[in-house]
Amino acid sequence: MGILVTYFSAESGRTAGVAEDLAKKTGADLYEIKPEKPYSKADLNWKNPLARCNKEFFGKKDVPVTGTVDHFGQYDTVCVGFPIWYGCAPNVVNTFCKNYDWTGKKIIVFATSGGSGIGKTAEKLQPYVNGGEICEAKVVQSADELVSLF
Repeated sequence: MGILVTYFSAESGRTAGVAEDLAKKTGADLYEIKPEKPYSKADLNWKNPLARCNKEFFGKKDVPVTGTVDHFGQYDTVCVGFPIWYGCAPNVVNTFCKNYDWTGKKIIVFATSGGSGIGKTAEKLQPYVNGGEICEAKVVQSADELVSLF
């Protein structure tokens, strides 16, 4: 069985950097979670109540994703990385997660933002990874903070 590092990265690319480094250091496969319609800077302006990110979150909308992970069943450990939005994973991550069977998988959640820490992010993600066990959830600045979990 193997390790998969999945991630959604917004504007800064910070999550992508951590995910890529983590995959390299652990020998994991890497998969980027991409919305069908990429986010623009205006879409991510959470200070604008009409911004796409606000409409998706408050409307509890699925965000269609492009592509799929081939042979998802071959992984026993899956890392899911993202910037924290509204105290939880962005809707695009939830949509991605609910498209797979997580039964028996060890899940490590990492976030690259979150002024107040990880909070209840893992609890809010759990319904989307039904059957999997979230073993760790933390805000990180680098992959080095996660490598010891493998």
